[in-house]
Amino acid sequence: MTAKRMVPLLLVVLAWQVMSSSGIIPAYKLPSPWQVFRGLQDLITLGMPPGHLLHWHISHSLQRVFWGYLTALLIAIPLGIAMGWSRALRTALEPIMEILRPIPPLAWIPIAILWFGIGNQSAAFIIFLGAFFPILLNTISGVRTIDPLLIEAARTLNATRRFIFFKVLLPGAFPSIFTGLRIGLGIGWMTLVAAEFTGVRQGYGLGYMIMTARDIQRPDQIVAGMVVIGLIGLIIDAGLNLLERLLLHWR
Repeated sequence: MTAKRMVPLLLVVLAWQVMSSSGIIPAYKLPSPWQVFRGLQDLITLGMPPGHLLHWHISHSLQRVFWGYLTALLIAIPLGIAMGWSRALRTALEPIMEILRPIPPLAWIPIAILWFGIGNQSAAFIIFLGAFFPILLNTISGVRTIDPLLIEAARTLNATRRFIFFKVLLPGAFPSIFTGLRIGLGIGWMTLVAAEFTGVRQGYGLGYMIMTARDIQRPDQIVAGMVVIGLIGLIIDAGLNLLERLLLHWR
């Protein structure tokens, strides 16, 4: 993030601190940036609950997001390519997908607990649901928007199905697929806190940490946890954006 892009953020934080210090924003409603910073220090050094340090919460949350997102990726991309390529398969599966897609991932929490119990598997399942449909729909869209003339030209030149798949289909669909990957990861990361509200046996996770801070009335640590989630999400998205530029440098 360039210095120029940091200026609006710094101005917002400064205005927030001024309004908190002057009493315009009561501390019990929204702690000041300085209080949030002190809360973040406590999360790093003391932990929430005490002894459960911030870096372990981050580690466990990232593991849950990784497994949920990886599962979504491994299922959604092949299925999306198949549905985009085959009209018959798309016609058969679209009604099912369109019924399931509008259901919020959070609505699945009771089912997730029933199927997987309280723990990593149920949390990863909720994250999987958040990431799955954006990846699937963008993959289908990417395959369907490929110019049919390119495929016909390849067939005219006696190209094999394998050649068409790897040299025409995938490169043509990849930009849209990558958009789905970024959107899916963003939604999966957003569902993290709610997924961890279902309960985690190990007592670790950013969502669990925020919920515990809420229970003992520590709004400074609640907001600090929210800031940590936002910063990690920003870093992950920047990493995906960099990877996209490296892989799609030919665009």
